[in-house]
Amino acid sequence: MRPSRNKPVSSLSSILVGLILVLTLAVSLLVISRASSSSSSSSSSSETTWKVAAASAGGSSDINTTTTTYSHAALTSTQPPPQPLLFSFSSLNNLNTANSSPAPAPAPQISAADVLQETIIQKVEGDVINTVDNDVVANRTVFISGSQLDKVEASLGRARSAIREAAKVRNKTSTHQDPDYVPRGPIYHNPNAFHRSYLEMEKVFKIYVYEEGEVPIFHEGPCRGIYSSEGRFIHEMEKGKFYRTKDPHKALVYFLPFSVVTMVEYIYMPETFDRSGMKLAVVDYINLISHKHPFWNRSHGADHFMLSCHDWGPYTTSFVPDLFHNSIRILCNANTTEGFNPSKDASLPEINLKTSEMSGIGGQPPSKRSTLAFFAGGLHGHIRYLLLNEWKGKDQDVLVYDKLPQGVSYENMLKSSKFCLCPSGYEVASPRVVEAIYADCVPVLISDGYVPPFSDVLNWNSFSVQVPVKNISDIKTILTAISSREYLRMQRKVKQVQRHFLVNGPPKRYDVFHMIVHSIWLRRLNIRIKDVFT
Repeated sequence: MRPSRNKPVSSLSSILVGLILVLTLAVSLLVISRASSSSSSSSSSSETTWKVAAASAGGSSDINTTTTTYSHAALTSTQPPPQPLLFSFSSLNNLNTANSSPAPAPAPQISAADVLQETIIQKVEGDVINTVDNDVVANRTVFISGSQLDKVEASLGRARSAIREAAKVRNKTSTHQDPDYVPRGPIYHNPNAFHRSYLEMEKVFKIYVYEEGEVPIFHEGPCRGIYSSEGRFIHEMEKGKFYRTKDPHKALVYFLPFSVVTMVEYIYMPETFDRSGMKLAVVDYINLISHKHPFWNRSHGADHFMLSCHDWGPYTTSFVPDLFHNSIRILCNANTTEGFNPSKDASLPEINLKTSEMSGIGGQPPSKRSTLAFFAGGLHGHIRYLLLNEWKGKDQDVLVYDKLPQGVSYENMLKSSKFCLCPSGYEVASPRVVEAIYADCVPVLISDGYVPPFSDVLNWNSFSVQVPVKNISDIKTILTAISSREYLRMQRKVKQVQRHFLVNGPPKRYDVFHMIVHSIWLRRLNIRIKDVFT
């Protein structure tokens, strides 16, 4: 029998297998090393990244947790960039609940649970990406001094810390001194946190208004009628008496001063459904300011805001992906089913201002309000159709009209009704919400997907009734189930909340102008911009 060769062959095979494993490991290490080198050498790449990270449990502004990176392609797609987990003032009542999960919030955070989650927007060195209409503008390097941006972000960091501390106070009355007004009561999610936030806003908030653009499309807007919220805000910002800075490097946010209402008036051809002219105006404007100034490209528009009360406001922003997905949009048409994102967008109250001065505020005392519920308005949209079909001329307590009878005053009906029905029209917003508040009438919001104005601060459940569209037939049952004592409490809160919806010229502290600015301020608190050199 010949000697067996199994053992020598086995040894040779083991050696070969070992060599193969060593070579495989070496190749893997080389690939990983090159990938790491490529990733760290971002200055040679034109890709812009978004990183979403959570702060450590101690609330430190130094974020050192795991991040998820999203490419520039994701920013310019139809999908919005990932949003941080956000909390409204309503979550501040559960500060010491260690493992509680807050309910989804219809508004941006001011978190006092020692955890502040922020969207970090980081621009890499190298070519700057301009995302207007997905065009890439290469070979443009914008060098921005990091020192001023650091100062801006430091001021925001101090404000966040102050608000977190204030939120720990659970009193129903703010503990801060104020000669004009001290927030108190359940109309606020957290009066102390709101008051501290408002005072910090007055101290540090600066808005830069781009000067590019010609009137009337830019820098002007209607100051009367149902779109007056848009025009009045633009008018006050142009006057520059509040919050405006002429130095863009000191600004915390940047205002895009175009008016959608005037675009529709001067550019859109009625009944053509052709809005290409409006698209060109918006796209060209963003291209202009992004080429002339470094600020849009630095944040992909996340610290920029536009404001519109026209139904087409949201659609107008869709012409520029970054404007739609990243920028702060202040909209009357605050419809979550049409892309309104409460974590970065804010609801603008629709106010039908008939004269330049406020008048007729208030109404009959509760004891003289003989009508349970009232509505009068045209057949605009399917919600009003359902309301009129269900209640028009069918109940003496729930008075619903498409046209008021001869000699009946609309204003007097508001002032003599306990509840004022505020159904959505073609779009979710309705001037009847503010009309009801002005008349001391408890508003009944009938809509789906509508985010009420200032809901990050105001507890709408305390002074309004919200009825889903599917429950229109149950309106009388819902309202009669509210006891007289509860109604009186709600009506007093309506009177208290009026100050936040008043239009003053010039603006007064805590009025509608300052509350709109505060909504923008809150959303700026939710992002942190990092410069290329920091």
